[in-house]
Amino acid sequence: MLNENIKALRKANGLSQEELAIKLNVVRQTVSKWEKGLSVPDAGMVIQLAEVLETTVNVLLGEEIPVQEEQDLTKTLAAKLEVLNEQYSKQNESRRKIWRIIFAVVLIISIAFLLRYLIFFGFIYNLQHSGNVSTSTAVTVLDGGHAPLYFTFLYYFSVLRPVLISALAAVAAIIVLYRTRKK
Repeated sequence: MLNENIKALRKANGLSQEELAIKLNVVRQTVSKWEKGLSVPDAGMVIQLAEVLETTVNVLLGEEIPVQEEQDLTKTLAAKLEVLNEQYSKQNESRRKIWRIIFAVVLIISIAFLLRYLIFFGFIYNLQHSGNVSTSTAVTVLDGGHAPLYFTFLYYFSVLRPVLISALAAVAAIIVLYRTRKK
């Protein structure tokens, strides 16, 4: 309601978001957030908005209130802003929970992949050092040449690439989970 009224009155007065922001001494992004309903102006700013948009606070808030004393108007305005702030807070909380769930799943999957690779590398290490496989054995490849049966640098690099990606995903997930925790 408030966001739609700000946008409609701004356009009715022929102002861009940038022009309105300059008149209110805020940045354009702040006006954009108000119009998108992502945040609400405080009580003092609502009064300034009404003056700049050449309207009353009542019209700006979308409700006609009989003419009252200034103190009653401020109390009403504060109550409405409190409701809007509560709605904004609930919306942000639900977004925060969704992001936490997504990154918790990413963390679990990353840890599972890291454990898988740890087991794989342990198996390869045990296979090489068990004495059952000779690291100097050569096999014939398709073109008739010989290649050693030990693991080359390129093989390790190709195997470690998913490990590095999984580790980076796990670290990123931990950082996001830490930053989105409840304070």
